[in-house]
Formats: sequence, structure tokens, C-alpha cells
Amino acid sequence: MGDAVSVQGLHRAFGPVVAVAGATWSAPSGAVTAVLGPNGAGKTTTVECVVGLQRPDAGTVRVLGADPWRSSAAHRGRVGVMLQDGGLPTTARPLRLLAHLASLYEQPRDVGTLATRLGIAGFARTTVRRMSGGQRQRVALAAALVGAPDVALLDEPTAGLDPHARREVWDLVREEAAAGTCVVLTTHSFEEAERLADRVVVLAAGAVVADGTLAEVRGDRPLEDVYFELTERAPR
Repeated sequence: MGDAVSVQGLHRAFGPVVAVAGATWSAPSGAVTAVLGPNGAGKTTTVECVVGLQRPDAGTVRVLGADPWRSSAAHRGRVGVMLQDGGLPTTARPLRLLAHLASLYEQPRDVGTLATRLGIAGFARTTVRRMSGGQRQRVALAAALVGAPDVALLDEPTAGLDPHARREVWDLVREEAAAGTCVVLTTHSFEEAERLADRVVVLAAGAVVADGTLAEVRGDRPLEDVYFELTERAPR
């Protein structure tokens, strides 16, 4: 269905520390693209550049054909984002928060259905500050998806979740992609990448060391073995 996210020669540094070094990759609509890499590989910085929270020092990023740094409010409404820290207001209760977010979109997902899928109803009266890490993850994911986005950028969406919740998230991510959404997720889980990804991007020391379909990247070997081979020989 074409590339919904395109990263070309992306470079981002913080003083002498280079977080992303000329990375080039893309993610199509109707598919799950998993971005893997060790801590410090540049995954979160890349996602924040794609979202428009950080401005690249060089290179280009296009999301649905637009520069996210200069995109309109209408364009931003087509992109759902789940960052590592969640970005959730600490005094909010989840259903009220999701209902408020849904009201900002023309055709949002049904809040009740989404909350039930992610098990949020069970802690609906709990404020964000009193939630467990896994509960915050579920609310942050619901917040990213409630607007029925064309692109969903999910930074480690299953971190801290128990096996049942993780399986439900996997099912939901698959459904999003099957409905035509471009899903880009970062993960440290090889199992997650193996189960979900149509495409895989491996980052090491800020550079892309592998990019392709899951079959192209791993060949006839376990993804874990390929990943360690690629990342351990990358410059540090």
C-alpha cells in the first residue's frame, strides 16, 4: 500500500554524542515494522524525530508524505503515538482521559470497546499516578489508538505487561495493521518481532545494520542469532 513512514539519512546528535547516524529505512501501510536495537542504539530518538518532537540535524523524515516538524494539526491527528514515558496526566482517570481524547477526533474508536480489550475497565477509578507500570502501558496504548490513526508509532508497547495482556496487545496490533494502519513499534523482544513483524529494522550505534522483511533479515536462522551477530560487530 506504499510507504507511510520514510526516514532518509537521519542524523541526530546531542553535543558529541551521536544518537542516530545517517539512518535510512521505511515502513509501509498495512504492515507492522519492528525496530530493534540495544539500549542507546537510537530507537527512541528516531521515533521522536518521526513524531516531530525532535528536529533532525540532517536528513529527512516523511510521515504520510509530510514533514512531521511542519505538519498541520489535521495531519498530526492521523498519527497515534505511544512514547516510553507515556506522557499521561498523572491525576487523570483512564476512561475520562480516553473519552476526552476521543472527542478530539472526527471518527474515533469506541472507548468502551477499546478499554475492555485492554483490560482498563478493571482499574477505571484509579488515577494514573497510582497505576502500576503495566496499567499505564495499557492506557498509553489506548490513547495512541483511540483516534483510529493511519500511522501508529509505539515505543516498546508491551514493556511491563503480563503474558495475558501482552497477547491481547499483539492481537490488537495485528488487527490495526490488517485494517491498513502503518504500525511502527520498537521492541527488545525477539518473540514479539517474530510474531508481529512484517518488516524489521535493526539499529546499532545509531546506524541501520539490517532492513527488510522478517524473512530477508533472518533467513533460515533465528532472529535472535542474526541480531546479536549484527549488533556485536557494529562500532561502539
